[in-house]
Amino acid sequence: MASKYITGPSIESFGTDFTPPEPNVTSLRISGFFSDDVVFESIDQSVNSFLHRNEMAGASVAIAKDGKLVFSKGYGWADRDSRIHTEPYHLFRVASVSKLITAAGIMKLAEDGKLHLEDRVFGPEGILNQAPYDVYIDRNVEDIRVKHLLNHSGGWTNRWGDPMFIPHAVARGLDKELPVDATDIIQYMLGKRLHFKPGTMSSYSNLGYAILGKIIEKASGDTYESYIKTNILYPIGIFDMRLGGSYLTERAELEVKYYEPSDTYMVIDHKSDDKVLRSYGGNDVNTLGPAGGWLASSTDLLKFMLAIDGMNLPNDILSRESVEKMTTPEKKYLDPIGWRGVRKDYWYRTGTLAGTSALMVRKDNGISYVVLFNSSTWKGPMLTSDIRRMMEGAIKKTSEWPDYNLFDLASNWK
Repeated sequence: MASKYITGPSIESFGTDFTPPEPNVTSLRISGFFSDDVVFESIDQSVNSFLHRNEMAGASVAIAKDGKLVFSKGYGWADRDSRIHTEPYHLFRVASVSKLITAAGIMKLAEDGKLHLEDRVFGPEGILNQAPYDVYIDRNVEDIRVKHLLNHSGGWTNRWGDPMFIPHAVARGLDKELPVDATDIIQYMLGKRLHFKPGTMSSYSNLGYAILGKIIEKASGDTYESYIKTNILYPIGIFDMRLGGSYLTERAELEVKYYEPSDTYMVIDHKSDDKVLRSYGGNDVNTLGPAGGWLASSTDLLKFMLAIDGMNLPNDILSRESVEKMTTPEKKYLDPIGWRGVRKDYWYRTGTLAGTSALMVRKDNGISYVVLFNSSTWKGPMLTSDIRRMMEGAIKKTSEWPDYNLFDLASNWK
């Protein structure tokens, strides 16, 4: 009798170097219809009003209570031109929220004994002691420790501009053609003097987190993105998060389209002298990588935050000791690790780039939330303060929360 199954060539026929393709695993993609309920009317009204008031295209919101996903919904347009509505599983650029992801990767390496936060970064005893990082003009560079990069006290300020956003100046300084990458930018900055002694103050530094990406690669023996996915994201069931691209042609599957204010202006492409939108070519998203290049859905980002929030609901991916180190500044005048701010009763992380705005908040009362927008305004980083006020007001007006966990409910539905 003929087999009812279609057969193909055997594994042996491909030779000994054949590697079977990896299974196509995705994150749990939760639809917004699970949160279509009158009890969430205040949230719906607040977010829709915020979009309209700020002339923004779309948003994605995820809320957890006591470790359970109790709300997940998209608003407005993921792609206004193609009339695609936003769903909670759409991917957004999360900008500087990427720093919290990178910090978690460093803490995981420390837990595994692959590095120590006190390790030197540069110099003969440094992690990055090979070319081109072994050439620098300021001997104080040898005092930079891993922990200094994590809390923005490495010694750099943006006095002459953020080095991650001046590719043309870097190319001229190194006498090379565009484009430049993170290695070029680090090499360029090592050719200049530090602005302050490492560890004595914090000054927000995208460069520091770009260097941390190189440290992750050196300590793990893996690429930055692969290490984060394999050791931080995959173990907690996140498979859709990835590094993004700079151009519309590099748009990932399920990624939203980005929108700038109606009166925006063109800028110089980071790879050439062409004029482009800041959101599509003006910023080098891929090179920002560890400092600002990740794509994520609101639900995946919330799942990540629940895995490093110190509450163990569900179990954390990092130890309690690591979480405490991240959220307890070594000195009062230094920043926390990864997080943008740690207040008395809440922690928060923000992210802003042309075309995107992100906010994630973890509160001591068990409420955590993530809000992502695929639009920017001229308010810049100050927009996140408005977002937080909007969300806090909406949450306060929500009198009851469901007992179910949408992560489990959606999984059973599937």
